[in-house]
Amino acid sequence: MKASTSSAATATPAHNAPLPPTTSSAGRSSRIAPHSHIKGLGLTPEGFANIDGAGFIGQTNAREACGVVVDLIKSRKFSGRALLLVGAPGTGKTALALAVSHELGAKVPFCPMVGSEVYSTEVKKTEVLAEVFRRAIGLRIKETKEVYEGEVTELTPTEAENPLSGYGKTVSHVVVGLKTVKGTKQLRLDPTIYEAILKEKIVVGDVVYIEANTGAVKRVGRSDAYAASYDLESETYVPLPKGDVHKRKDLVQDVTLGDLDAANARPQGGQDIMSVMGSLVKSGRTEVTDKLRAEVNKVVKGYVDQGVAEVVPGVVFIDEVHMLDIECFTYLNALLESPMAPTVILATNRGNSLVRGTPDIISPHGIPVDLLDRCMIVKTEAYSREQIGKVVQMRANVEGLKLGPGVLDRLAVEGEKGSLRYSLQLLTPASILSSLAGRNQIEPEDISEMNELFIDAKTSAAMIGESTFAS
Repeated sequence: MKASTSSAATATPAHNAPLPPTTSSAGRSSRIAPHSHIKGLGLTPEGFANIDGAGFIGQTNAREACGVVVDLIKSRKFSGRALLLVGAPGTGKTALALAVSHELGAKVPFCPMVGSEVYSTEVKKTEVLAEVFRRAIGLRIKETKEVYEGEVTELTPTEAENPLSGYGKTVSHVVVGLKTVKGTKQLRLDPTIYEAILKEKIVVGDVVYIEANTGAVKRVGRSDAYAASYDLESETYVPLPKGDVHKRKDLVQDVTLGDLDAANARPQGGQDIMSVMGSLVKSGRTEVTDKLRAEVNKVVKGYVDQGVAEVVPGVVFIDEVHMLDIECFTYLNALLESPMAPTVILATNRGNSLVRGTPDIISPHGIPVDLLDRCMIVKTEAYSREQIGKVVQMRANVEGLKLGPGVLDRLAVEGEKGSLRYSLQLLTPASILSSLAGRNQIEPEDISEMNELFIDAKTSAAMIGESTFAS
């Protein structure tokens, strides 16, 4: 290796250099994922793809096609169909699926999975698919509640003789005074609400929130009128609430059908020790019956008809879809036809291949023709050398790495010769090598040493083929 075989007596070899100082945990940045730079499809308002936009380089046709699909999904006209992304490995299929989810919004459920996830010893293959589909269907519940909100100015429990016993007294009711910017109000509350007040450790000066229908009590924080001049304090201070003490509040809660299924499928055991021990040793995965799902759908439909809730179809992304077998593909057809079906995005890098689970059925992309007919197919293109260089530069910026003169061209050549992923994987190891050598940027010799330490997949396959032929 070049750095370790240097004959200069004065220079310390890079591999023997001291490790760089570690940064404090407070200064560390968040973990960088492979698709951290993807923020959307990068389209103009007219639907045309910017050359480089929202973290994407190239793939203009695929991005514009996905933009049309996003418009179809938003207008609720994509039901019963699926989007199939096809292309070679490392051409941005997963990035396109993530970009679609970004375009739909943060409140839309996005459930990614890999085709091999369905093969489990605990749950049936079709059950795994059904669970993912249910988790991808959101339910936005809108509720108007009557609440009392304000700063506690008075907290007086009133005691009375206990009618069940001649000894001792019990709380008959509690008087609570609440104050807002607009006025004050005195409330006479049930003793059970007083128990909730004690549980929340509420005292005079706290800002509280009491639901009129359920009697639920929540401590919001301490009134900022009581704020002290401490530099550090564990108390949370909040401003005095505005408006009247008695008000109506619109609350929005987001859940999924999968959450409702799981909540209703979990058996409610007793409080005895055997029931508790039994719940501990049981498997955490429980299959949900079709009957239970039908009951949940019936309740959800009632909420939707009343205008209380709104169904939010999400996105199911199945990568390596060719790993599914014929039973799963048949079940996918049925799920796509169901009235509550999310948007389905499939991805594969296979050409003509055997449909898994069949002895001799060869089909495009390893998907049966009847499911393929339901798909809108989008092809991703291979990257050019110039585009590979732009992607490498973008990832270097995201990871905070400096590239010396000639490094970008060298990595672009490596990406064209091997793969884009290989050139991206050389970035961080090369930066470690440059820091060990006392440099603050990656130089071409670091890339040369990385090529001596690591090889790309094509070179490895060629070496194995030569050794097999020679033997």
